[in-house]
Order: sequence, then structure tokens, then C-alpha cells
Amino acid sequence: MPTSALNITEFGDGIVSLTLQINPEKPRGGVVVLDAWLIDQIHIAMDRVESMHDLSGFILDSASERVFVAGADLAEIDAMDDGALHGYLKRAADAFWRIAALPCPSAAIIGKAALGGGLEIAMHCDGLIGVAAAEGAKPYRVGLPEAGLGICPGWGGTQCLPARIDPLTAIKATATGETFASNTLPPCLFNAVAPSAETARATATAWLRSQSKQHPIRCVRGDQGLALPGVAEALAQARKELPQTPAAMAVCDLVQFGLDRGWGAACERERQTLVGLRHTPQAREKLAAFLKK
Repeated sequence: MPTSALNITEFGDGIVSLTLQINPEKPRGGVVVLDAWLIDQIHIAMDRVESMHDLSGFILDSASERVFVAGADLAEIDAMDDGALHGYLKRAADAFWRIAALPCPSAAIIGKAALGGGLEIAMHCDGLIGVAAAEGAKPYRVGLPEAGLGICPGWGGTQCLPARIDPLTAIKATATGETFASNTLPPCLFNAVAPSAETARATATAWLRSQSKQHPIRCVRGDQGLALPGVAEALAQARKELPQTPAAMAVCDLVQFGLDRGWGAACERERQTLVGLRHTPQAREKLAAFLKK
């Protein structure tokens, strides 16, 4: 079995942590980015985790002191043709699902910015454990900013966020690219909050020990379940209030697709939508400005 560059730590009692690392060949100032290298390393790490016996809990953590995960590498994505981008998105989605499908409760520790794909991989865990910003420190941001660049989430964000927080808040934020400050997060986004980085792992461990495994994705609609209360009504309201941009309307359509067809079909449609949106004039202009920075 190949050895992953990511740290896997066993704490006893069946609890194990996986720490996402900074790409050593592209350190990016100490930021963890979901590039092709990291996605490959997650797959290798999950081979080992899945081989462990008597797992009782899984913690997803980050080695970066600056972010949890900053999201995808937009420059890497923008350089891909459509076929390569479809493959990249699918390989990452498969890696994230392996975390969701573990037979034990799972939790992500979010102590710094978790944006785009960073929040999406975290939401593949059963619980999100926040860390309070240090006194005097600037709050960190959490959310799905893709629509602000004219595109949409590509790893389940349109499906997961409306199931974790108020659906109207989730849909409108995803459709506009609004992110949240860590000191004013929507209720229920974090399942627990550690008072400091030093206590985060203990907080996560305590939360895991209090849980039993639930459905691995608390999405808008499970493939065999009914729509969660309030999502359809929130979607109708959001359509009235949102700007009629291609990205905003695409997010609304994807939430509806999840209500109609379930998690798996909606995530596949989400990836297809992202690939298509990046060719719109709005996305080309915004992405070019972003990548020029």
C-alpha cells in the first residue's frame, strides 16, 4: 500500500485523525489548497483509514496555520480543458465521499478560513467543529464564494449547506457567493465550538464519542428520503429575491434538482454546471480579474 504524505494519527479507542497538508512543491505561502496533488494524497490516506479495524471516530484536520482549506486551485482548474476538469472534479468528489461513507461518526476541525471546496470537504463529515478566534484576532471566513466568480460549487455545496443551516440563508449565500464571518455564523453550521486551537481536538473527540453514525451526507434529499422541511419554500422565496445572474439561477436549479433527484444525481449535475458556467462571459471576466491578482 503506498504511503500518503498526509499525517494519520491514532488516538486510541478507535479514533483516528487525517491532517491535510500543504503541497510541498507549491507551498502557496502556507495555504492548503485542494489541488490534484492533495486529492491524490487523500485517496492514498483513505486506503489506510478504510483498512483500520474498529474505527469509532474520524477527525479531519489541517496543517495550515492560515486556513483550514482555501478551496480549489483556480489557476489549475482554469488551465484544464472541459474533459480534464470533469475528471478532476469527479476524482475529488470520490475522495470526499470516502470520508462520508466511513462506518463511524466523523468531524472536521475548522479553526481558520474554510472556503469553497474547503467547506465542501468539511461538510462530507457528520459534524463541523469550529474554533473560536483568538482574542483580538480577525474573524475567519466560512462559505461558498464560487458564485462571486460567476461559477458554482462543484463538490456538493449546493446540496449540503441548505441541510445544515436555514435553507433560505444557505441558498441566497451560495447563489451570491456571500461568506460568513466566524463570529457571526448562521446557527447550526458548527456542531460544537472549541475555545482555542489547543482544545479543538479534545472538543472534536468528545463530540464524536457522543454520536452514533447517521446518514453520511445530510443533503437536501437522501436518495431514498423525503425532502427536508422548508427547502422547497426557501427555494421559491430565493428565486424572487436573487439577482438573475447565470450563477445564481444555476444554484437555484441545482437545489431543485437535488429535491427532485437526490444526492448522487444532483452532485453529478453540479459538476456539469460548473464546467459550463466557467465559459460564460460573466465568469470569464471575474475569473480573469481574480487570477490577475
